[in-house]
Amino acid sequence: MADLVWKSHGRTRRSTRTVRVTVSAVIVAAVTVAVLLVPPLAQLDQQAVDLSMKLQPPSPAHPFGTDDVGRDLLLRCVYGLRVSLLVGLVAAFVATVIGTVVGAAAAVGGGWVDRVLMRLVDTFSSVPHLLLGIFVVAMFRPGVWPVIVSVALTHWLSTARIVRSEVLSLRSRPYIDAAISGGASRWRVTARHLLPGVLPQAGLAAVLMVPHAMWHESALSFLGLGLPTHQASLGNLVQTARGSLLAGDWWPTLFPGLFLIIPTLAVAGLAGAWRERINPRRRSELML
Repeated sequence: MADLVWKSHGRTRRSTRTVRVTVSAVIVAAVTVAVLLVPPLAQLDQQAVDLSMKLQPPSPAHPFGTDDVGRDLLLRCVYGLRVSLLVGLVAAFVATVIGTVVGAAAAVGGGWVDRVLMRLVDTFSSVPHLLLGIFVVAMFRPGVWPVIVSVALTHWLSTARIVRSEVLSLRSRPYIDAAISGGASRWRVTARHLLPGVLPQAGLAAVLMVPHAMWHESALSFLGLGLPTHQASLGNLVQTARGSLLAGDWWPTLFPGLFLIIPTLAVAGLAGAWRERINPRRRSELML
């Protein structure tokens, strides 16, 4: 009887996990299609101002309503998501490359190289990400690339630690000892065996970093330090809607917030499934 109950719980968990992954994949696919196809197909100017239509509630003509100068909020949200995704993807890629190089160099170099690089990581980690990001952005004019540089330079630290830990684990494997005994140099072993072994973990870190980078960009834009105010981004849309929210107009704040939260949850769902695949653990162990 206990075996039947155990199997039933196992099937229920697998079914729940499958539903979560499916829903997350559908949302990510819908977001991808929207940001790629809606702007060229709509053939509308998302900056077009129509004061006679300002702060219109959601309707068939404007499903998400309009903002305080009469611009269609659905189109603005899609454009804002497009910019935020661009920042998130590029910043996550750059940060992952930096973190992978630093973590691998620390683990392979060992000795004083490891100590110096990890103290550098600890030094950067001691400063809050947002504060350091504000400092970096403040040195440039507002724009997309300063925000990408800011996010990339403040988000490589966790990847460096993960890659270093994984490389140290791989160095103790028998096939690494066999390669070294066969006369392979340290850098050949690193390029042929160690780096390919850490790519799944580094890729997972990059995927998880995309929504985090989007939130970071939104925070900078909300503070007025990110993208120019005339450029649509999810942070700018929420920032400009604060006055409307205080006046009782909820839609200019709600929909940009949903465009930020829902893709984040979808990416987190897919990343969780990826983590379980590359690092399999029995559910029974988690329940003990």
